[in-house]
Amino acid sequence: MVVAVERFDLRIPGARSLKQKRHVVKSLIAALRQTFAVSVAEVDHQDLWQRATIAVAAVGPDQHQLRRVMQAVATRVDAWAEVEVIDRDLQVWWPEDE
Repeated sequence: MVVAVERFDLRIPGARSLKQKRHVVKSLIAALRQTFAVSVAEVDHQDLWQRATIAVAAVGPDQHQLRRVMQAVATRVDAWAEVEVIDRDLQVWWPEDE
């Protein structure tokens, strides 16, 4: 079993209120969950209008398959018209051989 978590630090230039920001972030989160069957949550910058950090987590049988899924997620986030990706960080964990 392998676990992958990727954090996306996002800028939302069109947001003029927290309500607009929430609409953009919730739409992106819903699309990622539906398309890729991953867990997604907003994890930072909840009080800022034009910033958000989301974390995407997935579990899979091997790291190669999981990296492909996370690459597809990253491509989708990059293509989301209402956000700009400022930074991202992918971490992958797997059990040590005993």
